[in-house]
Amino acid sequence: MTIEWNAHIFSADTARYPFHPNACYRPDAFSLRDDPLEEYIKRMDAEGIDRAVLVHPEPYGDDHRLVRDCLAKARERFRMTSLFFPRDTDAPKKLKDLAEAEPGMVATRFHAYHASSLKLDTASEGKERQYLDRFTDANVIALWDMAASLGLIVELHIGPRFAREVSAVIADYPETIVLIDHLAEPQEGTGPQFADVLDLARFDNVYMKFSGLGHISDDAPLYEAVKPFTRWVIEAFGPDRMVWGSGNPAMLDTHFSDFSEADRAKVRGLTLKRLLKW
Repeated sequence: MTIEWNAHIFSADTARYPFHPNACYRPDAFSLRDDPLEEYIKRMDAEGIDRAVLVHPEPYGDDHRLVRDCLAKARERFRMTSLFFPRDTDAPKKLKDLAEAEPGMVATRFHAYHASSLKLDTASEGKERQYLDRFTDANVIALWDMAASLGLIVELHIGPRFAREVSAVIADYPETIVLIDHLAEPQEGTGPQFADVLDLARFDNVYMKFSGLGHISDDAPLYEAVKPFTRWVIEAFGPDRMVWGSGNPAMLDTHFSDFSEADRAKVRGLTLKRLLKW
């Protein structure tokens, strides 16, 4: 079984699904489709992807109408993540209300990643840091605490500089599964900072998403040039705590070539099937 945890769905119907006023970026026009879910399902079928977790994208802020409508069309194949603004004092309640209304939601996502190369439009300029300041802030803890009480996975889209700080929060919630996005965006940090990322592997509840290789390498689809780097990450977390997130599923055979097919099957989808009780 192959499960992808990564797809962002964007709709060309911006009247029905408007972008949030505080969006940190807006997608390029070519990303917008009249029926974006149909396009994604075609890709799934072409690449042998059985199921997927749709990642609610930042441009929609805390408005989850589009991703929920996508789930309603094919609940047997999809689950979803959510995103809220920690600075919003109502965010924990909004998360609870959404969890009660939408059984297909499996995670909430903290966005604390600032790409120096991110292309911001004029309306979004200066908003790229507006999600949170520090993971130790009371408002962030309140939202994390609600996610933990609801049994949700906490998904972290962080750069390496946040790794040491977030470790203190992770230590306080040992029963909450934490999933780090895109190898923690290593291109946005220093070597010592990424050492802090690898140190997060000491927590049994922390998993790493094997995704975002296109952010650090341009030799698609297998990204063989960065195999020496991905080997460090795989050695730290092991195949039992790595899950596939984006790219061609065949790249797993390249980067996990030292492991058995049984281990690769875990990364490809069996671990997510277990974590999500799917």
